Amino acid sequence: MDKQVKIVTDSTLDLSKEEIKDLGITIVPLSVTVDGNSYLDGVDITSSEFVKLLVNSKEVPQSSQPSTGSFLEVYDELGKDGSPVLSIHMTNGMSGTYASAKTASDMSDSDVTVIDSGFISVALGFQVREAVNLAREGKSVKEICDRLDKVRKNSSLYIMVDTLEYLVKGGRIGRGRAFLGSLLKIKPIASLEDGVYTPAAKVRTHLQMIKYMKNKFEEEASGKVVKGIGIAQVEAYDLANQVKKALKEVSGFEDISIIETTPIVSTHTGPGALALMYYFDE
Repeated sequence: MDKQVKIVTDSTLDLSKEEIKDLGITIVPLSVTVDGNSYLDGVDITSSEFVKLLVNSKEVPQSSQPSTGSFLEVYDELGKDGSPVLSIHMTNGMSGTYASAKTASDMSDSDVTVIDSGFISVALGFQVREAVNLAREGKSVKEICDRLDKVRKNSSLYIMVDTLEYLVKGGRIGRGRAFLGSLLKIKPIASLEDGVYTPAAKVRTHLQMIKYMKNKFEEEASGKVVKGIGIAQVEAYDLANQVKKALKEVSGFEDISIIETTPIVSTHTGPGALALMYYFDE
């Protein structure tokens, strides 16, 4: 009998500790350095502890992908019994994590497949959750990857940042430079297009942001089956609850998670940021 596929991911997937444990996945954490001190994401520091450091830091915190060696160790260990390994990671457009994992997979004696999820946060979590469920059903790596292609194509991510300060400082703004004109009291909303931060709209109030996200969801959900909705936020829990309520009204979907995003994501968004993610089946 074929061995069950083992799933590896990175610490940006924004699922709760309980769910991560239930899924039985292996997480290779990124790290973040603030004022000369390095922390392993989700291991040495929690999201709320990190935000306090972020706001008071003298320098721009730096995030770093896991080393090739960290991935290699995990792949060799998981695959030593002959199990195939599927490693699913945050978008290559924002981090070298995928590249680091790919290099390790080429060096490992284990049978490792590495894929770029094209997303971060809860939207990465959607793909990891699907992969685990299929692996438990005994599906092959190819069958799982084919399904994840569909999930990726049917996923959306919209993020609002309260300030562009952190995206600019972190050099992650990409095509978002278009937003740098008249930023007085403007809250930019962006999507992830091809894994890159891409301007989508500008709003002036949280109310307008909720309306925008609600309308986007309705437009994209038309005629489709909602499979998952999640909200990641940085010190914006009340606002996230308002978005959740608006989405529930139009979707009837009950299971909408709200999670405090990982330090890696909040390094680049700063406090007050909120991201809505969802995916469908045709």
